[in-house]
Amino acid sequence: METSAWTYRQDVGQQPDMDLVGFEVEATDGRIGKIDKHNAEADAGSIAVDTGHWIFGKHVLLCVGTISRIDPTDRVVWVDRSKEEIKNAPEFDRDKHDGDPDFLQQLGSYYYPRVP
Repeated sequence: METSAWTYRQDVGQQPDMDLVGFEVEATDGRIGKIDKHNAEADAGSIAVDTGHWIFGKHVLLCVGTISRIDPTDRVVWVDRSKEEIKNAPEFDRDKHDGDPDFLQQLGSYYYPRVP
């Protein structure tokens, strides 16, 4: 896994022990849902987002490296990806993919492709 995908950027506003569960998530072109699981492990940080009505009944997993800003007062997380990019990401099945290193590798490569 690429560290940059799974590690918070220094300037996003992440505070030690901050739990992002319940925060709204904004893509570059609108709201995508609410965080229902937050993994803050070093080099494995992710957020699982319940997309609600946007992609009915689906959850998406985002690397914390996609987070561009966190507002703890308004409980909003902004990510630097569009709704379309998020919708086209590898499909996340919580029962099959939660903690699966192969899926995490695939997801990290999708959001952070290696430049030849």
